[in-house]
Amino acid sequence: MAWQSYELDRIAQKLVLAARDCDPKSLNQSHKMRMAVAYGLERFWGEHLRLQKNEETKSKYWKATWNAFCDVMQRVDIELPEDAVGVEETKKIQDISKRLWALPVEDQRVAIAVLTQLCDCIVWWTQRYKTRED
Repeated sequence: MAWQSYELDRIAQKLVLAARDCDPKSLNQSHKMRMAVAYGLERFWGEHLRLQKNEETKSKYWKATWNAFCDVMQRVDIELPEDAVGVEETKKIQDISKRLWALPVEDQRVAIAVLTQLCDCIVWWTQRYKTRED
């Protein structure tokens, strides 16, 4: 199978522009997203929960990124959870964590590689669209 871009650059541009329109300060999350990839899918997914109560726009940016990533992964038949979960819903959080940890290792590797590239694209677009005031 040949290399496939999955239009990650276009997806990243849309995510960055939407975040900038909602709250320009949320763009600071782009670099944090890229760093979080190294900690795995479950931790990346869970970051939107940490921000949910006090920093809603940042939480929405993380969740929108996760959902866009899940859409890309569906193209290669890797199903990732997109469920809406509240920070107080312990059972649902545990369920999603189990589902992510239960992915075959090869699927995890592919997913991490794609998420890494998506976040690299997000960082690139953030650097282009962020203003000094942000």
